[in-house]
Amino acid sequence: MGSFRVQHFKAKVFGKPVGKVDWKAGEFVIMNNKDFKKILESRTKEYAVKVILFLKSFQCSMIDGVVAKQILRSATSIGANYREANRAGSKNDFTHKIGIVEKEASETMYWLEIIECTWKFNQEQQDGFIWLKNETSELLAIFSTVSRKSKL
Repeated sequence: MGSFRVQHFKAKVFGKPVGKVDWKAGEFVIMNNKDFKKILESRTKEYAVKVILFLKSFQCSMIDGVVAKQILRSATSIGANYREANRAGSKNDFTHKIGIVEKEASETMYWLEIIECTWKFNQEQQDGFIWLKNETSELLAIFSTVSRKSKL
């Protein structure tokens, strides 16, 4: 499973913010917050789908099934709550909902750490797990930053 990393920072032209700048395919692309939100919504949806497909690749015992359900709930909640945050009625509502997204990403990382210690992976599952853990870490970093900055 391939991964893409979006590196971004705020762009300024003559000292005024103009949007976010992304480094993609060897070039900088300036995008506004609306475009960035769409990309992140798409990314969190792709993430949820990959979590579902990853979990389907296992024959789970009853105990493993409980852990799988926890991962499924918290991981798919990231994208759903992020979409809801983008449609918030106020800044306080947005800040609250982004905080929930951050907590769900953190919880997902916890459950991934648990299965890393307790489940056996074949090579394909190992590759999928590495991608999920890296993507969860990146999403957690993104939403932690968004949460922190939305409180300012």
